[in-house]
Amino acid sequence: MRLDETDRAILNRMQDDLPLIPHPYAAIATELGIPESELLHRLSRMKEERIITRFGPFFDAAAMGGAFCLCAMAVPVENFETVLTKVNAHAEVAHNYERTHRLNMWFVLATETPEGIEATADAIERETGIEVLRFPKLQEFFIGFRVAA
Repeated sequence: MRLDETDRAILNRMQDDLPLIPHPYAAIATELGIPESELLHRLSRMKEERIITRFGPFFDAAAMGGAFCLCAMAVPVENFETVLTKVNAHAEVAHNYERTHRLNMWFVLATETPEGIEATADAIERETGIEVLRFPKLQEFFIGFRVAA
């Protein structure tokens, strides 16, 4: 799972804005000095090797009438994988993290309406039998998160 300089350049570039044009990958490949086919091949390989696990846009759900909510659960260790599968089966789960304390599962719900948060969290509670603690966003902070490859 070694990254060469081209892989690193791709990862660093893909964290910036994707051009809203008919062929965005071709434009990025040109910027990087490689053929579009190579860019796509390298992205596919990195996804298959789990160097990257997700590639896609982040939308401001609240600006579009939706909502975000940080959630946590205290999942028995022996049931963690089963609960993880049930939680992640919901399309509303944006991402999920395991932690090493009592509240060992943390995830973000992103829904089309504020009511969708409650509906999804309630459904997860019914499916798992475990309380979903909800921490709604009170204030938005933009931190410009990037990971240098």
